[in-house]
Formats: sequence, C-alpha cells, structure tokens
Amino acid sequence: MPALTSSASSRILTEKNASQAERWAIVACSMAVSMLAIVWSWEHDAMLNYGDAVAHLHIARRIFDSRTPRFSQLGSVWLPLPHILLIPFVQNYEWWANGLAGVIPSALAYIAACAGIYLLARHFVSRAASALALAFFALNPNLLYLQTTAMTEPLFLCEMIWIVVWMVEWRAAMSEEIAQARKPPFGNANVRRTRGPIAASIEKSLREIGSATARRRGAWLPGAFQHPERKRFFPGRSSRLMACVAGALVAAILTRYDGWILALIAWMGVGLMLWSYRRLDSGAFWLMSLAVAAAPVFWFIYNSAAFGDWLYFARGPFSAKAIEVRTAPAGAGPLHPGWHSPWVALLFFVKVAELDAIAAAAKGNFIANLVLIIAALGTAARGIVEKSRGSGFAWVLLLWVPVPFYAWSVAYGSVPIFFPSWWPYTLYNTRYGLELLPALALGLGFAAESLVRAVTKLRFSRALANTLDRMPLAPTLVGVIFAISFALVSVNAAQLAKAGPVVYAESTKNLEARLPYDESIPPVLQDLLSLVPHAPVLMNTSAYPEIVAFTGIPLRQTINESDLEIFRAALAAPARSAAIVVTFDGDEVDGAVKAHPEDLTVAGRFTAQAQPAATVYISTKWLDRSPLWKSPMEKLPGEKTEPGGLTPGPH
Repeated sequence: MPALTSSASSRILTEKNASQAERWAIVACSMAVSMLAIVWSWEHDAMLNYGDAVAHLHIARRIFDSRTPRFSQLGSVWLPLPHILLIPFVQNYEWWANGLAGVIPSALAYIAACAGIYLLARHFVSRAASALALAFFALNPNLLYLQTTAMTEPLFLCEMIWIVVWMVEWRAAMSEEIAQARKPPFGNANVRRTRGPIAASIEKSLREIGSATARRRGAWLPGAFQHPERKRFFPGRSSRLMACVAGALVAAILTRYDGWILALIAWMGVGLMLWSYRRLDSGAFWLMSLAVAAAPVFWFIYNSAAFGDWLYFARGPFSAKAIEVRTAPAGAGPLHPGWHSPWVALLFFVKVAELDAIAAAAKGNFIANLVLIIAALGTAARGIVEKSRGSGFAWVLLLWVPVPFYAWSVAYGSVPIFFPSWWPYTLYNTRYGLELLPALALGLGFAAESLVRAVTKLRFSRALANTLDRMPLAPTLVGVIFAISFALVSVNAAQLAKAGPVVYAESTKNLEARLPYDESIPPVLQDLLSLVPHAPVLMNTSAYPEIVAFTGIPLRQTINESDLEIFRAALAAPARSAAIVVTFDGDEVDGAVKAHPEDLTVAGRFTAQAQPAATVYISTKWLDRSPLWKSPMEKLPGEKTEPGGLTPGPH
C-alpha cells in the first residue's frame, strides 16, 4: 500500500537552506509588524509606561548631559550595554522626552531576533515549520509592546537567539573542516601513481611556464609563481563563527545577568567540543576566551572604581536584595512567593511564561501546560532525529536555560514574580517569562514538523491513495496540518491582544503610580523657572526622571544624586545651592531641607496614592536676586495657601 505523500509535501519536508529571498522576506515582514506596533504604542502614549524604560533613557542621557559627565554615570545595578546603545539617540531631546530614543535599538533587536529564530529553525526543519515558529514568536503582543520601549528584554532575546544560531553554524563548519582535513592531499592519487611522480611534476612545471605572461629566470621551477600564504588568526569559517559567538556572549554578559550563566554554559561547551576534536590549542579560542572572561571582570572593576565595592551592584542600596528588603511586607513570613522554595519559584516562572505566550493560560492551566509539553516533546523528538546527524542541535537547549535560572533567581536572588492568577494577585516582573518564548516557538515548530513526518509515513489503501492523487488542486494533508497550525497561532496572538497583554497591563499599572506627579509637577517647575531662568534645580532624579524631561530643561541644570560631590555639597546648603528644590518624603533631599530649612519657601505640595508626597520649594535668596520677581508678597505658581504671604519651609 503506497504512502500518502506528494511532490509538494516532499519539497516542504526536504528543503533546509534559507535562500536570500527568504531572508529578505523575513526582515521585511518583521519590519512591517514592528512598525505597526510602534504606531500603536505611539498613539496610546505607551512608550514610557514602564518606569524602568524611563530610567534606562535617563541613565543614557546623563552620561553627557550632566554637571559631571563621566563613564560612571552608567550606574551600578543595570548592566551598561543597553544604555551605551541608547546614547546616540537620547542626544535628541525630544526623542529622550517622548521615548522614541528607546524604540530604535529595541525594534532593531526585535527584527534581528525574528530573522534569527527563522534561520535557526531552518537549520533543522522545513520552510513551513520555520515560518510557524517565527509566527508564534513575532506575533506575540507582549514582545511587540516591549520592542517599542527602552526595556532590555528584546535586546537580550536577540543576543540569546543569535548565540545559538552561530553555535549551530560553528558546529557545522567545524565538522566540514575536519572532514576536509581527513581527505587525501591529492584529488586523484591513483592517476598520479599511474603516471609517476616525476612525469606529474614535469607536466605541472610546463603548465606554469606556458601560462606565464613574462619569462623570468627560474620560471621552470615548480612553485616559482606561488606566494607563501599568509597565516591568518582566523583561518577558517569555524574560527570566524567562534568569534561571532564570543562577541554575542560578551554582549549578553553586558546586557542582563542571565547572560552570565548562558555564557558560562555556552563557552564551556565550545571548549569541550574543541577538546574532543583535539583543537584546544587554537589561538583564536584562547583569545576569545579572554574576551568572554573579561566582560564580567570589567563590571567588577568598574563597580570597585566607581563605587568602592566590586559587588556594589549586588549588595548596594539599589540592588535587587536591598529593594526586596525595603518593600517586604511586615511579619515573619516569606518575602515573596517562591522565596527559598525552588519548586514554587519554578512554578511561578513557568506560569508567567505561559501567561506571556499562551492566551489560554489566563483561563486555566490545562491547555497552557499542554502547549508547553508539546513544545518540550517537539524539541526532544527533533533532538533524537538530529543526534545521528551531528548537526549541533544540542545548542538549541540553551534556549531553555531561563527555566532553571529564574527558578533559582526567584528562590534565592531577590527577584519576585507576581501575576493576577496567584497570590499576591498583582503584577510585577511579568516580562521575565518572555525569555522562554524562543524555546516555546521553536518547540512548536519542531512538533509540527514531527507530526507532519509521522502523518506522511502512514499507509493508506491503494484506492484512497489513487483518489487523492487524482485531486491535484486539493490541499495536501501536509498543507492542512500547517494551515491549522498557523490558524491556531493567529488565534492565540489575537486572544492575547484582545484580553490585554499581561506585560502591557503591568506597564499601565506602573504608569498610574507616576502619572499624577508627571502631570502636576512639571508645570509648576516651568512657572518657577520663568522667574529664575536657567537656575539650578536640586532634586533626586532616580525615582521620577521623566519630570525633568517633561519640564523641558537639560539634566545638567539639575543637581542630582549622580553628581556625587556637588550633590553632597548642595545638601549641606539647599537654599544657597539651588533656586528650586524638589523633595519626596524620605529621600536625601527631603532630609537636607528638614535639616536646613532656612531661606526656603513652599511653592507647592503634591500627593499621589501609594507614593511619597512631593514638595517643591523655592529659595528666597535666588528669588530676591531675580529681576523678574516683582513683589515678595506675590503668590507663587502652584501655591495653595491663602492670600497674605508665602508658606514658609519646615522648621
């Protein structure tokens, strides 16, 4: 009984190399989808929803726009590469203020990640299965929203995917070079033996002499026209791909701390493979090893030089541990779900990954868990097929590293994850689940390919096979399977968008907490600065950096916590150092005003739910010197006191 297969399905299952047309088509489609998401985010004023996105833009801007421009303005906790990539774009004040500066690197990373996920899939499966994996990845509404912000997840996903792509290609190039090295040095040794080595040498010399354009003395000598080949440090394609892997690993190390574990595992794998091929003496490998090892060492040295503690990023006042302690609920219970409980932490990460990628996860666990299992089984099935081929499929498992990493981070690394389905029924760090998106996308593509191959091997009756063969216009069974798969992926993306992407929902909650101050404080500051133009403003810019941008003043016009010595001196005499002082209850500036209230007058008080109260002061020392200030009894902008005088500062 014949197998149910056709020439079309045969081509679908056998073509493995992505053509140039495919690559350009993927880039074009990814750009179109990215642009649609950017337009949507712009229309909904969503580019600055996340406070972290605003902070990333702020850090990049202050490296040059500050009273003390220097490299240490990169800060201590967040790794530096995302901020360095933002520097060219935040130089445009409007792009910095409205968030467009953060869109450019994030969108480019998204497009590159889409191209990488497709090319990675094409190393192992058909064009249709690769497109399915790409669709699941690229149409994810949570990822599409994040690539319109300055958040670091799109960049890290791009790095992680291309690390795996280049490692797979490096493995293939290495195998090819080894196979070439094992071939005989002459193309046809039998012919040369028949003719004899002397006759072959004479024939080669005559050929060289006859082809020479100018007769030179000794032209008849073998090799007279050959130049000695220069020794290159990266002699083959495998060496160059290894350099690409190392560069991507360095970028990942300097983007997110997840990259440190990824780099350790990946580079150890490279070393073990070279050892198995007896090529561990490669100079390129050891040079690249120094580069990979230097990345975290650089961060240790930077923290030690800039802040006096080589682990300042891990145990300083802005570290995750310090923030967890400050925000922990009172009592002797766990600081957050999964605290010191790896199993619970694992469940929380897997659940948030499902919420980020699978629409059904919001309504229950069964379908979401089923999709996760299908992706895992699809990866395992493809791994079994590729094991005998030596294709380097094992590197794809690196995309599953976020599972143990975040299980450990939630349990012991002060990284809580909250979502509405489970206690404490709120939203926090939901975007971390997106790091499993590439693994899920590829796993589903592998599963679809495995299903199609299994179906095409089924045997049907001769009558049924003949009937199907006489229906050339009818869709093949392979096409039906992929059509259903693409429909399910599209419905999933639509349902995620319709229900409200959980990452976007968290960002709106984040914005709601800051919005009252973003809307009320900048107008008051603008009115006060109209009385004392270009005067310095003393404030802590870390908590609400967008206030400066919305006020329309450069960062160097403020005296803030990143100015170190200047900031400390200003805290000792606020009224003399700055014309305007902005405090938030409990911060350093608030403490300084309470300790030195002289010559400070309240210009406005502001409150917001679950936020520290804010107070804007103006210095009478500066006000009295301003020619624009007409009367000391004139009511200040933002002041809400009764007529009859200014509200004095705290005593």
